[in-house]
Amino acid sequence: MANHKSALKRMRQTKKRTERNRFFRTRMKNIIKAVREAVAAGDKEKAVEALKVANKRIHEYVSKGIIKKNTAARKVSRLHKLVNSMEEAA
Repeated sequence: MANHKSALKRMRQTKKRTERNRFFRTRMKNIIKAVREAVAAGDKEKAVEALKVANKRIHEYVSKGIIKKNTAARKVSRLHKLVNSMEEAA
């Protein structure tokens, strides 16, 4: 347990940030899952709509500092690739 006033404040800040990051990371996973489920179901329109939402939200989380820029780019790229492969198969 921390004894210094500054260390106690850092503990409070870390706890707050951890909760915030966990909330947004969970939300991001659910958004990504929605895209993958739409692709698995073969619903092209739903997949494209879910992809638009995912793209917007993931880049929003970059600006909030939840994830890094390259991580977001990688996730969005993989989702685009998945949806595009579905279009070719159809």
